[in-house]
Amino acid sequence: MYSTPLYRPPSEARSLIIQVTEGCSHNKCRFCYMYKCKQFRIKSKEEIIEHINWLKQYDKNPERIFLADGNVLCLKTEKILDLLNYIKTEFPAAKRISSYSGPLDILRKSDEELRAIRKAGIELLYMGVESGSDNILALMLKGVNQAQMIEAGQKAIRAGFKLSCMIISGLGGTEYMHEHAVESAKVISAINPHYFSLLRLVVEEESELADDIKEGKLHLLTPLEVLDENIIMLENMELNNCIFRANHVSNHVNQAGTLNQDKDILVAKLKKLRDSGDFIPMEYDTL
Repeated sequence: MYSTPLYRPPSEARSLIIQVTEGCSHNKCRFCYMYKCKQFRIKSKEEIIEHINWLKQYDKNPERIFLADGNVLCLKTEKILDLLNYIKTEFPAAKRISSYSGPLDILRKSDEELRAIRKAGIELLYMGVESGSDNILALMLKGVNQAQMIEAGQKAIRAGFKLSCMIISGLGGTEYMHEHAVESAKVISAINPHYFSLLRLVVEEESELADDIKEGKLHLLTPLEVLDENIIMLENMELNNCIFRANHVSNHVNQAGTLNQDKDILVAKLKKLRDSGDFIPMEYDTL
């Protein structure tokens, strides 16, 4: 009893997914195709109760719960608190509740509201930063600029949430490659999230960005250019005990470590691959 398509972060593979909303309230990002086929809708409490009763057939005692779809924090705070209270009553063994959250949702909440939501049960937020470049953020219609992205991330951490941030390699194409790398490193460093994930741009025909590429307005990076961009990004990051992963199915090279402790090792691995002369990416696709 899910409204599909249904998405969750890779790290939530074993979590019970409770679908609180359908789609994404922002749903304007030009690179994203995830919820373009859905009209955003907030489920009623009655629907959520029915949904949870259905889920109990498959998992009565989940240790982890992920709230879907795109950005549950867009709901009014009172509704979120009521929902969390009900979920904890129904699943008392759950050790962690997490959710996607757009930067706009965080900025629209007061510090007091965010602290209340954290105290009520949501521990981890996943925020798609995508890029630190003002030019790319504007081009992709993310809805915030660099300063606002930093403010949103820092605000979530101050409220007590664990924060996982994502950057999309190649999002600015060859046109913004260096800017994307340097400015993204700047934003992630300023936020200093608990977790940082690096994905790679995969353009689907359904996304608006596909038109730009077909018209020659944006040129995709080659696998070697992706490596160069990743090297520049990592070299410019200054993080404190941040768990780093680049092990999404989209990535050309799987990486894992802790930043900044493992930065030199990670960069050296990428440079070795880049300079080997026979680098074969795990996957390479384009339009």
